[in-house]
Amino acid sequence: MIVILPTLLMAQDSARAILHNGGGALLNGNPAPNSSAIFLHDLVQTQKGNGAKIDADGSTVTVQPDTIVQFEGDELVLDHGGLQLNTSRGMRVRVNCMTVIPLTQEWTRYDVTDVDGRMMVVAHQNDVKIHYQGAAARPSKKAGFSDVTVHQGEQGTREEGCGTPAKPAGVAAVAQDILDNPWAIGAGSVAIGTLTCWALCRGDEPVSPSKP
Repeated sequence: MIVILPTLLMAQDSARAILHNGGGALLNGNPAPNSSAIFLHDLVQTQKGNGAKIDADGSTVTVQPDTIVQFEGDELVLDHGGLQLNTSRGMRVRVNCMTVIPLTQEWTRYDVTDVDGRMMVVAHQNDVKIHYQGAAARPSKKAGFSDVTVHQGEQGTREEGCGTPAKPAGVAAVAQDILDNPWAIGAGSVAIGTLTCWALCRGDEPVSPSKP
């Protein structure tokens, strides 16, 4: 019991935090009180013009206005908006298939912003790494799956698409889009049917009569 109890207490501490509502914040879709305990999978949403703060064990997070974020203990899942982190426990931020990870257990201060499908990371104190899920299996830099280190004083920007292949460009792509369009397919079928009927209905009458 002496060994197990401290371990359980540490696990509980890492799985909860305190949300300080700066005004207008929602907790799991409901108006949040001025201060409230939050637990795993809780969803925090701030409104335009109002922010919030999350105090966890060894980490402080400023939630920017117009932000949606899910609390996952030592990880925050950012859906939209911006976060400012100051952590000595290596708190991470995940955006889609990318995770921003502090590279030291010393105090690390960094920002993560995700707006319009683009993630920007700014390292203010100590370095962080942008880790792509599956980067070890697909190390090609051309594919955009390799991990990237953002050094102190620098910033990194990455598309949120996570390597989703872009649609082909050019005339061939436009032609392919037209061919794949169900409206175009339907119009083509009607045109073929009309021409066929016209030809059959004329019977034996020649296509180009000899008399004007």
